[in-house]
Amino acid sequence: MKRQSARMDAVDSPIIPTIAKLVRDNPGTISLGQGVVNYGPPAQAVAELPALMADGQLNKYQAVGGIAPLVDRFRQKLTDENHVHCGTESIVMVTAGSNMAFLNSVLAVADPGDEFILPMPFYFNQEMAIRMCGCVPVPVPTHRDWSLDVEALAAAITPRTRAIVTVSPNNPTGAVYSEESLRAVNALCARSGLYHFSDEAYEYFTYDGARHFSPASIPGAQGHTLSFYSMSKNFGMASWRVGYVVFPADLFGAMNKVQDTNLICAPVASQLLALQALQLGRDWVQPKVAALAQVRAQVNQALQGLGDLVEFPNTQGAFYVLMKLPGVANPMAFNRAMTEKFRVATLPGFAFGLSDTASANYQRLSYGALDAATVAEGVARYVAAVKDWYKA
Repeated sequence: MKRQSARMDAVDSPIIPTIAKLVRDNPGTISLGQGVVNYGPPAQAVAELPALMADGQLNKYQAVGGIAPLVDRFRQKLTDENHVHCGTESIVMVTAGSNMAFLNSVLAVADPGDEFILPMPFYFNQEMAIRMCGCVPVPVPTHRDWSLDVEALAAAITPRTRAIVTVSPNNPTGAVYSEESLRAVNALCARSGLYHFSDEAYEYFTYDGARHFSPASIPGAQGHTLSFYSMSKNFGMASWRVGYVVFPADLFGAMNKVQDTNLICAPVASQLLALQALQLGRDWVQPKVAALAQVRAQVNQALQGLGDLVEFPNTQGAFYVLMKLPGVANPMAFNRAMTEKFRVATLPGFAFGLSDTASANYQRLSYGALDAATVAEGVARYVAAVKDWYKA
């Protein structure tokens, strides 16, 4: 008897659990792998939850698209911060995390065999979602500094293309795509009859004067732009699972069917926490981003100790460094040795589509999840591990 669908056979196993097992099997390992922040949601917001949940009606199913006060608050935030005005053209839907919003959207707009263009390197959960829906991810190279190559994106369009995906600030590179390039991609989608999927989960995490830009703010863009946001990074709510998507109003029927089938509604306690956190707003987040900026500078400085062994653009967003090391015959052997011998873990680049590991051994280092001192120790171990592997 057939045990597993062909669609699932085409999906790579997620890398995070693989690295997490290495960390568990090697006690004392510092993980610079998972992309989360080192703080939780606002304590005052958490303290409000018991009283807010006292209403017995909240134990029943709530609105598919999100509780009304939270949807309204997201709409106001989008207007004030992203300059995205959700009138009659766009709808806001609250989901159990931004990844769910992305998967819902692929299901809503695509049929099996349809193509989604992904600038390289891609965020692996998005590539996995596309494959799970029976669709085809089309990786497209970026420039050496990880900026978008709009001409290459245009050349990748075929009659089966449904959307171009951008992630800015970017996971895994930390690149902040320029307003000019995002406008160009959005215009390309409009001309070509495609959707622009704009993942903006790291919107607050920019440094050195870089500025985040939301393509849906472009006049006329809302009819073909889907924008994805998350409470996981900004407000430290990763396990609470709250994200939201802004999508064209004419997709409501499809999006509503998917959400009602998969989820019905995002967990109400999590939605209430998100509402309380948003009342504190970006001002609550900014000091934490400022602290991360200092950690980022220390990480970049420490990695210079690898000299010519390492190459990485000085990107200006998220909390990642994606570095290029000399090629290896077995990339997991490198990561395994690093964990077992030096008690430090990062994510291998092949998980993000950088599969030519014989030519280059890419590694993503995350400096967001731990306190500054632990990150510094982890990076020192990483530098020692790389030098040992390459006998530098």
